[in-house]
Amino acid sequence: MKLVVVESPAKAKTIESYLGPGHKVLASYGHIRDLPAKDGSVNPDDGFAMEWDIYPDKVKQLKAITDAAKTADTLILATDPDREGEAISWHVQEVLRKKKALPVDVQRVTFNAITKTAVTAAMKAPRALDEDLIDAYRARRALDYLVGFTLSPILWRKLPGAKSAGRVQSVALRIIVDREREIELFRHQEYWSISAIFEADGTQFTARLVGMDGKKIDRLTIGSKGDADAAKAVVESGHFTVGSVETKPFTRNPPPPFTTSTLQQEAARKLGFAASHTMRLAQSLYEDGLITYMRTDGVQMDGEAISAARRAIADRYDAGYVPDKPRMYTSKAKNAQEAHEAIRPTDFKRPAGGSGDHARLYGLIFNRALASQMASARLERTTVELSDGAGRASLRATGQVTLFPGYLALYEEGRDEKADDEDGAKMPLLKSGDAPAKRSVDAVQSFTQPPPRFSEASLVKRLEELGIGRPSTYAATLQTLKDREYVRLDKQRFIPEESGRLVTAFLERFFERYVNYDYTAQLEEGLDDVSGGRTGWQALLEEFWKDFKPKAGEVMEQKPSEVTAALDEFLAPFLFPDKGDGSDPRLCPLCGTGRLGLRGGKFGAFVACSNYPECKYTRQFGQGGDAPASEGPQDIGNGITLKSGRFGPYLERGEGKEAKRASIPKDVPLEGLTLETAEQLMSLPREIGTHPETGAMISASIGRYGPYLVHDGKYARLSSTAEVFETGMNAAVAKLADAAAGGGRRTGGREPLAVLGVHPVSGKELKVMEARFGAYVTDGETHATLPKSADPKAVTLDEGVVLIDEKFAKGPAKGKKKVAKKKAPAKKAPAKKVAAKKA
Repeated sequence: MKLVVVESPAKAKTIESYLGPGHKVLASYGHIRDLPAKDGSVNPDDGFAMEWDIYPDKVKQLKAITDAAKTADTLILATDPDREGEAISWHVQEVLRKKKALPVDVQRVTFNAITKTAVTAAMKAPRALDEDLIDAYRARRALDYLVGFTLSPILWRKLPGAKSAGRVQSVALRIIVDREREIELFRHQEYWSISAIFEADGTQFTARLVGMDGKKIDRLTIGSKGDADAAKAVVESGHFTVGSVETKPFTRNPPPPFTTSTLQQEAARKLGFAASHTMRLAQSLYEDGLITYMRTDGVQMDGEAISAARRAIADRYDAGYVPDKPRMYTSKAKNAQEAHEAIRPTDFKRPAGGSGDHARLYGLIFNRALASQMASARLERTTVELSDGAGRASLRATGQVTLFPGYLALYEEGRDEKADDEDGAKMPLLKSGDAPAKRSVDAVQSFTQPPPRFSEASLVKRLEELGIGRPSTYAATLQTLKDREYVRLDKQRFIPEESGRLVTAFLERFFERYVNYDYTAQLEEGLDDVSGGRTGWQALLEEFWKDFKPKAGEVMEQKPSEVTAALDEFLAPFLFPDKGDGSDPRLCPLCGTGRLGLRGGKFGAFVACSNYPECKYTRQFGQGGDAPASEGPQDIGNGITLKSGRFGPYLERGEGKEAKRASIPKDVPLEGLTLETAEQLMSLPREIGTHPETGAMISASIGRYGPYLVHDGKYARLSSTAEVFETGMNAAVAKLADAAAGGGRRTGGREPLAVLGVHPVSGKELKVMEARFGAYVTDGETHATLPKSADPKAVTLDEGVVLIDEKFAKGPAKGKKKVAKKKAPAKKAPAKKVAAKKA
């Protein structure tokens, strides 16, 4: 028996059907072990020895693989054809060796597509494990561990509120922060453009002013309304004739098939997919045998695929769309490996179609791959120069026509930003001396714009251009930045959060080399040298560690106050920008004598006045010099003070450790805050009374998630702050009972979105309630989630009954038994159907 190990169960099932009897295919479910998240997992003093732990959720699967390996004659490791796939195979082999269950014959096979032809061919050409790829994996994993587990503790101790740092993660964050700095330093410049609309032979076209009084007019030449009005008057009074017509044909070649990086970029542009979502879909398409392996930076398809694509083009279009020779591509990306094929469909006879995300991504891959072997598009660009009789003004019009669409008939690559000179307007046939009719003249005011923030597509492109990281890791890197809340997405563009800017500033100030773009790219090249057998993995780590370790120790010895002072100086242009009026940007706007500076607190960095505690001025780290000045503490009365903290306004009575504080809920307006309301908030929790059945106290208060009731360790939500002070005993008992009846989805304290009526069989009232993850219908015991497309307030009683009944039928076993007792005995199903259900 031959035991075949792959990563996923879907892949295992497909491959087992291809190999037939004599083969048992099991899945490892991805990586089976990793470096434990603790100190000492990598020991630099012992040749960077690594301690590996098996994932707890993989123990059961590993036992199945071990049991099968003990009776197998041959172990075939058939994981993915890249470094990570090689690493998984190595881990499986090492675990089986330790368990003394490793067969004598161990083979490694790889295939670029999960098709019967590709799999069976791979089985005939086994090889040994690639030690160079395994060494590269170990070097990369150790490097990421050493960076993360050295920098992160420093961040925690020296920079309160920071969460983590990483070798590629921190550099990607710096790219986002650097762009934000460019935007903040950018100064808008006014400019005007003058254009005229002409008409000839019934076709209108636009010409823009490019010269006046012998001077060239560039985009920024006309900078004021007065100059624009003068130029517009010259064009309006002029009689223009065509001075020259220049027509130039040109061709546009198709882009190559997708790599991992370009797939993520184009899926973001055209489909709006996050990089992580794109990779999940692509993984599924690969395991279903629809596309080739999706982690690659190669741009070339194999010969058979190219031939199949050319046949498919000829079948779909005519012979003119098939180029004379197959197209060959080479990657322009820095550090490209090109060890595998580009991403393509496994069968060009299976066209794109469907509307789901899987189908949309498959269609994108199919069209791009097919277009890559199509004929070039032939276009023609026409440039017309016009001048007035007095020789004062000259205008230029450009247009473009498509003579032959070629690959554009199927696919056109998306762009992050449109080029300034891009113009596809259709032009009439004109010749020198023609005098087209002038219809109107416009002067349009514009302002220069800062560079755009990065989208997922443009950030992936930038990382690839710099040679930072690997395309297969970009999705996880970007997701980490979002999970750590170092960045946020606004209109599909990355904006750094305060914590992200602070971490970046800290790393730039104290670990500049390790977030330097060139150094990170060089380190990536070193890892590639390891995978190519040109450098030893331990030598690479030794070279890195000898400088990194002492630098980390040096920073760790610094006091937090020293770190804050250094960051205060480093961030001064951002925190205290020049006001342009000669005044001191650090001067405290509240007391007028103190100077502002960066401070470190338990919950992160903030700006405060040097006259503290006499002056209470503070502002959040992310607020610049134009942030509104704090008004300082406000005396409410009876020793209660209204203050502004890092997490919003709050009330305080007393001083130091003995002070009592209460946050002000969002539904309590600050304007006109009364002493009575302040006293109520300070008095919480409010005791309503003892429960009539249990004798335990019922209390009302306000917590992290809003107002609530509590009794004997059980909770019920309240709908507003007012209810905390107004709810009486009867209402409290009812709300707690309602919450208890709601089970996992407590409905207590929340008003239903809709009351549908009484269930015709059970007699229970059906309601539509709102929960954290969407609306649902409930009868107090059974809860049925509403479809996302449904309007919760428009659900009918009949629809609610159907949802509840369907959910009840799918519920716990005891529920099914109750239903079964009411139904007539079911007819015995045929043996084949019973077997299928069991399977």
